[in-house]
Amino acid sequence: MTIRLLIVDDQDLIRTGFRLFLQTQDDLEVVGEAADGHEALTRAASLRPDVVLMDIRMPRMDGIEATSRLAASESSPRVLVLTTYDLDQYVFGALRAGASGFLLKDAPRERLLEAIRVVHAGEALLSPSITRRLIEDYAARTEPLRPPTELLAGLTPREREILLLVARGLSNPEIAAHLVVTEATVKSHVGSVFAKLHLRDRVQAVVFAYENGIVLPGIPG
Repeated sequence: MTIRLLIVDDQDLIRTGFRLFLQTQDDLEVVGEAADGHEALTRAASLRPDVVLMDIRMPRMDGIEATSRLAASESSPRVLVLTTYDLDQYVFGALRAGASGFLLKDAPRERLLEAIRVVHAGEALLSPSITRRLIEDYAARTEPLRPPTELLAGLTPREREILLLVARGLSNPEIAAHLVVTEATVKSHVGSVFAKLHLRDRVQAVVFAYENGIVLPGIPG
């Protein structure tokens, strides 16, 4: 199966570099490029990409607004945010807007390929330590809300434990090793947590946990 990609960045050289590399992969197809958020929306509507590689800082419409609109669109492609800065204050906004992952532009090529395939498969890219630092940095500067008692009451003790570990950025294999259970069991619990809390993926779960004070930065869950 070929993954259709749309590259969104205001720098032509960056778009060209990504396109030339990504086109060397048999399972990837760059169907278009865009220089800002407005153009990204237009191109996405006509080209219907599976994954959008989204820059944050762009003229006319930034990556946050574009991500939000894409997430709400009929086609709703997966969005992988790419940025130059390891603690860009705008990235958290993009994750809340519906992005499925976050990666630095200078990440190894193999990491970029992995990220594209991970988000296309419906997972969220949260394992890099930089993403956890970003979320904790944001949450440390934001007064958390009270945990939503009614929603959490619907979770079993094991599901609450799973939510805390997901919020800490652990992958399913890492959670399985920590709890000494199978990956299939973890996957089942994660799916149940997402369904009960009306969450789309791991990104939304992490944002939900930090914004609602379920997990506090620097404090073990």
